[in-house]
Amino acid sequence: MTDNLEYNTEREHLIIPEYGRHLQKMINYAKSRETKEERNRLAKAIISVMGNLQPHLRDVSDFQHKLWDQLFIMSDFELDADSPFPKPSKEELTAGPEPLKYPQNHPKYRFYGNNIKTMIDVACTWEDGEMKEALVYTIANHMKKCYLNWNKDTVEDIVIFDHLFELSDGKINLKDSEEDLTDSSSLMRTKSKYGNKGGSKKSKKKYSSNRKRY
Repeated sequence: MTDNLEYNTEREHLIIPEYGRHLQKMINYAKSRETKEERNRLAKAIISVMGNLQPHLRDVSDFQHKLWDQLFIMSDFELDADSPFPKPSKEELTAGPEPLKYPQNHPKYRFYGNNIKTMIDVACTWEDGEMKEALVYTIANHMKKCYLNWNKDTVEDIVIFDHLFELSDGKINLKDSEEDLTDSSSLMRTKSKYGNKGGSKKSKKKYSSNRKRY
């Protein structure tokens, strides 16, 4: 009796384990039939069983199409039977996704990020005026904040102005500006306020131990 026991480690790999081993054996049996008429009959019977085993798929619009695709997948695409839907191909199923096009630029000052360079490029296309000046100083203040996030100390405005001049290819020059950027301590305090770092923690309200219990 014990000599006929089967262990899962010795059995064939289940392609879609949710359907169980008995359904896999039914598909293997259908593959072994010689006539196409018999294979078609068995395939329709297996589809009916699969539908009963997966009732939640009945809410899917392409319910039958999905079952037929799964049938051919579990047969390792070896079942020669007629399907009311286009048969899936093994190459299409195993094909890897297209690689994502990540930006391959390697900025000199990575702590500013790629968005800062994009903002600077946009600012360079604007006409001179109050709007452009406001945008440029907003960018400069954001650069200073990014620098402080990386350096966690302090930075002189002239350093930010030099970096802005360099990243804009000399099109934006604030080196002779009389207007200062936001103070470093203010930027760090804003970070602490919204990042829950360094801020005071609210004490939890304490209740009396002799309060009424319900």
